[in-house]
Amino acid sequence: MATVLVVEDNKAQREMISELLIKMGLKVSVASDGVEALEQIDGNPPDLVVLDIIMPRMNGYEVCRRLKSNTKTQNLVVVMCSAKKEEFDRYWGMKNGADAYIAKPFHPQELVGTVKQLLRA
Repeated sequence: MATVLVVEDNKAQREMISELLIKMGLKVSVASDGVEALEQIDGNPPDLVVLDIIMPRMNGYEVCRRLKSNTKTQNLVVVMCSAKKEEFDRYWGMKNGADAYIAKPFHPQELVGTVKQLLRA
């Protein structure tokens, strides 16, 4: 069973995303900010991270940069999922190493399809 870490500071969003992924048959853990996410990943790396950008303590861009520059976590699949939806935000997310970028609000099938595709790759 694949594991996913949902990193989202908004509790309602975190729960909604987690429920979608659990319904897909995935094992889900959660973190409420970037620092907590890096601590969890260091101890037990998931197969994929769904990562918000705007969070306290450390934003998603920095988390992604750190993951992709570390040889232990550089192959970890990262899906940025953010309310920042301008083309520049998408570009910046991908430039920082994200494997996919989904703008909020999103259709549940968009997230589910993206996660399925990346876990298969």
